[in-house]
Amino acid sequence: MVLYTSPFPNSFLSVLHSFSWGLIFPCYWLADRLVGSFVPTTYEKRQRADDPCYFHALCIIITTPIYLALLVASLPFALVGFLLWSPLQSARRPYIYSRLKDKNHANGATLLTEWKAAGSGKSFCFGSANVCLLPDSLARFNNVFNTQARAKEIGRRIRNGASRPQIKIYIDSPTNTSISAASFSSLVSPQAGDNRTVNAGIKRTTSMEYKGDNCGSNNGEENREDKGGSGEPHEGEENTCIVPINGEENGHMSEAETDTVNGQARATGPAEPPLEGDAEISKTPNHKQKEGDSGSLDSCSASRESLVKVRVGDGTVDQSTVNNKLLYKASIMKKTSVRKKKHTDETFDHEISAFFPANLDFLCLQEVFDKRAAEKLKEQLHHYFEYIVYDVGVYSCNGCCSFKFVNSGLLFASRYPVMDAAYHCYPNGRGMDSLASKGALFLKVQVGSTPQDQRIVGYISCTHLQAIAGDTTVRCEQLDMLQDWLSEFRKSTSSSSTANPEELVAFDVLCGDLNFDNCSSEDKLEQQHSLFTHYKDPCRVGPGEDKPWAIGTLLDPEGLYDEDVCTPDNLQKVLESDEGRKGYLVYPTSKNHSSSQKGRKASLKGNGRRIDYMLYTEEGLYLEWKVEVEEFSFITQLAGLTDHLPVAMRLMVSTGEDDP
Repeated sequence: MVLYTSPFPNSFLSVLHSFSWGLIFPCYWLADRLVGSFVPTTYEKRQRADDPCYFHALCIIITTPIYLALLVASLPFALVGFLLWSPLQSARRPYIYSRLKDKNHANGATLLTEWKAAGSGKSFCFGSANVCLLPDSLARFNNVFNTQARAKEIGRRIRNGASRPQIKIYIDSPTNTSISAASFSSLVSPQAGDNRTVNAGIKRTTSMEYKGDNCGSNNGEENREDKGGSGEPHEGEENTCIVPINGEENGHMSEAETDTVNGQARATGPAEPPLEGDAEISKTPNHKQKEGDSGSLDSCSASRESLVKVRVGDGTVDQSTVNNKLLYKASIMKKTSVRKKKHTDETFDHEISAFFPANLDFLCLQEVFDKRAAEKLKEQLHHYFEYIVYDVGVYSCNGCCSFKFVNSGLLFASRYPVMDAAYHCYPNGRGMDSLASKGALFLKVQVGSTPQDQRIVGYISCTHLQAIAGDTTVRCEQLDMLQDWLSEFRKSTSSSSTANPEELVAFDVLCGDLNFDNCSSEDKLEQQHSLFTHYKDPCRVGPGEDKPWAIGTLLDPEGLYDEDVCTPDNLQKVLESDEGRKGYLVYPTSKNHSSSQKGRKASLKGNGRRIDYMLYTEEGLYLEWKVEVEEFSFITQLAGLTDHLPVAMRLMVSTGEDDP
């Protein structure tokens, strides 16, 4: 299948489309600004609290006639542009495939060779998030604003979070002999001017200081060398630092161990220059980094390119050099071991994390509706992801029953090469949702090859269902179509048979915003849909019941800018508390409760409305392989930027073979 790298089959149509959109855009922009001026966010209301009451009204009185006059003047040009733009959509392709052109940062081909080196299997990390990148006037109804700046900041936070070194904490203490694989641990540089001396011992607290001398950059070949010893990372895991914690309950290393760590650390290279634009501070008011807000990882030293390349080996290092190295804060979930004791039957780690997981392989985003915001987001994500599929969907009446003003809002980013892609539009959208070409994006990626040169592939699907409450029948119909399209895509893209397997399927993952939760009484039909007999939900016990550690992913828009939740760290702390969740998450609807629950402390069913899903299946995979969930996390790194919590899942594909 040919991947479309441009929206139109020839340059003439592309130029004509650009010209027509150029005629439409002034009218579109003025209408967006005009409507937006009447829909203030809670942040803007708080900013204006000290202004005289008449000041805002005066601004509206002055600017509204100006916007209206310019809007009327631009209407004739917009009409001509629309008459050109609309018929062109019949020739438009359903998506744009973008591949990083800078070969110095491209590593997709290198990743394909790692499967051979990991004979016993390999893990893959998937992320999904609804980022609410609508036109600014529409985004304000969700209490977020400044779509263009938010898009850039969202992309920056995601790629900075994903490019951190992966940390694994092995805890060995009299009270806890289990292994805590904190591979979602966070690394940030200290605040400017923070010259605190850090003890070489690692304290088992919520936020511990850690010297990153044993960590390397994502692309460092030296990190893949075998260092020996008992603390080796799992085969197939990349960019992993192993930090053993032994001894007393307080987690301090012994004096001998401290000397060993200090004596074995040595730098192998200077820090690389930071990414372009990393030093730029977002001018959006709700993105200001406050003290302790490490979630944006906005400093230059936090990006993948600026991490110091180091490794553990023989020899010593001058103490002054060690003291001058960057200090990183490794966020270890204080309650991880407690959760494991509560849910001893759980086979994988789970947490609420302030950062996107390290070494994120695949990312699926929803509600990237604004095309200019999509370009800014793509530019940021390309610093980490080599392959991106964006601007997914159809416009006008092309391929759908009703007129579509915006695309599907789906975006897919991958570190691995994309082999095939397909998009289908749901034809049964209702209300406001019918104006967007909501649908499903299906992708086939190559993740490796066997020693016999058989391709190892994976399937990933991303979707966004009907959003209007009460449209249960519509969502069930969309789930039916989704299952049919999934089966068709697998059949149409498969190039192997049972007798002659040219390809081995490693995983099949489905993620997206399904707009129903597993606990609401109004969503019973969706909860019992046959999709959940084919795909497994790591957070779900059964219809109507989630696992105790699972939390909702839909935030109360009214509280997005509260001091308690406006930073990733603060939001993480709030969501770890039952009382905190009741104040800032939207809860499942019930006939016994009203829709307004802000600040309510009554007993509520579940831990919030979990409408963002990450599903996987074992059907149709290579029979001799086993797929298991290693980690699942709810992420707070986009606090203040969207009204949804991103989710992430790490799958381990075990082959059961020994190393070659």
